[in-house]
Amino acid sequence: MSDVVMLLADSAVGVVLLGCGLLARRSRTGGRVGVIMVAAAACWFLGYVAGPFLFLHRGPLVHLHLSYPTGRLRRPIAKATVVLAYAVSLLEAIFRTPWLTLGLAALVAVAAVDVFARTSGRARKAAGPALIAALVFAGVLAFSCANLLLGWEIDRFVLVVYDLAICTLAVALTADLRSGRWTDATLSDLVTQLGGESSTGGLRGELQAALGDPTLVVGYWVPDQGVYVDERGVPLTLPDAEDGRSVTTVSDGGEPIAVLVHDNAALDDSKLVAGVSAALGLAVANARMRAEVQANVAALAASRRRIVEAADAQRRALESELALGAERRLGEVARLLTDVQRASDGLAEVVAEVRGAQTELREFAQGVRPSALGSGGLAAALPVLAARAPMQVELAVSVGRLPPAVESALFFVCAEALTNIAKHAKAAYVELSVGSCPDGVVATVVDDGVGGADARGSGLRGLADRVEALDGQFSVGNRPGGGTLVVARVPVGDGRVIA
Repeated sequence: MSDVVMLLADSAVGVVLLGCGLLARRSRTGGRVGVIMVAAAACWFLGYVAGPFLFLHRGPLVHLHLSYPTGRLRRPIAKATVVLAYAVSLLEAIFRTPWLTLGLAALVAVAAVDVFARTSGRARKAAGPALIAALVFAGVLAFSCANLLLGWEIDRFVLVVYDLAICTLAVALTADLRSGRWTDATLSDLVTQLGGESSTGGLRGELQAALGDPTLVVGYWVPDQGVYVDERGVPLTLPDAEDGRSVTTVSDGGEPIAVLVHDNAALDDSKLVAGVSAALGLAVANARMRAEVQANVAALAASRRRIVEAADAQRRALESELALGAERRLGEVARLLTDVQRASDGLAEVVAEVRGAQTELREFAQGVRPSALGSGGLAAALPVLAARAPMQVELAVSVGRLPPAVESALFFVCAEALTNIAKHAKAAYVELSVGSCPDGVVATVVDDGVGGADARGSGLRGLADRVEALDGQFSVGNRPGGGTLVVARVPVGDGRVIA
């Protein structure tokens, strides 16, 4: 093959690169890719003007294959490979380094596989041409190095293969870019990723990855304040047109819901803009819906807590009313009858009945909420409870005063547990302890009985509801070696501090 033909063939490669670059620049999503192709063409022609720069085009070509189709390098290994490619292409101007070029070829292949492996969904299918192009280019680089290192002396054949590979890859990538498959794949992958987001905090990262713009910022419209805020709730300042940044507004029914601040080339495709806006609107709607559900759950939990606290307040009020009303009056009657009894022994039975009624009222008030619990907390009420138990109770209380609702819940857990043990467990010994834990207070009741307590029973289920209404945890299980273990944990946050 004559030198003239080889020169024309070499020139044709530069023309193909330039033409493909200009076509890519005019496509909807290939602006950056087109610039890189044009740069590769310029470096190719520069090699004719200045012989030392004969291999300078390799840097842009490696950059093209590892950044296709966005023109942006997303993976660290891809960035390092491109930097090395530019360095090696400049180093070739000083002396030939076939071993270093061979290592570059291997690194290009590894980086291409890494970029491909990090894509998913339909985007991975669309990434196939990019992977093939990078591997083919790495292959022809390795082939040219092997010719030098192994002394094959087939320079013209290697040059023909090299030129054909570069032309074929440039044309194939340009055709693939203009087909729009990447836009469809990007949107499909983006909808899939955003569909699983449970909060607005992850939307920014997904959009950055999908659009290849690590500087992208998402702002959410707050109607009450009339401003856009970021995922932290900080007001977002929108850039001016001369800042080199673009602003894309996302609306729903004519009302703004979000805004994207991004690189000018990130959303230069009208189809991509419409798809991203729809995907983002769906994701924001999902996030709002999940937030509303979480708010309703929190409101329900707060409502349950208020019910328990209100019931406990009513019990305290009833105890106080009984003590100040009927019990006080019966006490006064008993005192008067005692005075009369001194004059007549026939009133002894009446006095006994009144004393009995007074005792029953006191015990009733104790069942609603023990007076010792109100005056001294669990440390005062639980010893009374343990003393009434028909079995031996080892008691340990290491907490001070707690919020009334928490004290009541833990007291009735202990009372119900001791009642169940006395009725069903056939236990001779019980360990009852109340102490602090990292997030609140925990009550534990352990017996040496036969075990088999059923947590689904009405009594234990009621205790569980009472504890869970205070955001606590209630569990019943068999103790290793025999017996039953009852544990109730109640948080003491939100201002409820152990004294």
